[in-house]
Amino acid sequence: QVQLVDIGGGSVQTGGSLRLACAASGRMFTDYSMGWFRQAPGKDRELVARIKWGDGSTYYEDSVKDRFTISKDNAKSMGYLQMDSLKPEDTAVYYCAVTRRLSQLTLVSRYDYWGQGTQVTVSS
Repeated sequence: QVQLVDIGGGSVQTGGSLRLACAASGRMFTDYSMGWFRQAPGKDRELVARIKWGDGSTYYEDSVKDRFTISKDNAKSMGYLQMDSLKPEDTAVYYCAVTRRLSQLTLVSRYDYWGQGTQVTVSS
């Protein structure tokens, strides 16, 4: 069992930066993956970035490549999402999530544990 707490979020202007953190309690095994999802009003929840807990391999959704950076600190059981060059279209509630599964990890349904979500608002 893993409990997740999303930390950070807030409001920034276009071009600004924010850093989200995710505190995980419970055992995080090396084959787990942590993902950051976002959900804008009226839209489906989507994966923006994912990191493999063991080897640190990463995945980014195209719209955030070169702007967002996902990272982790295994010793502290913390995950992070550094968001730079933010745009109004990045406005959403952001969630960290953890999966024990090894495939189809872009899908919401593949994730077992979720944080409570944190609001990110980017104004123009």
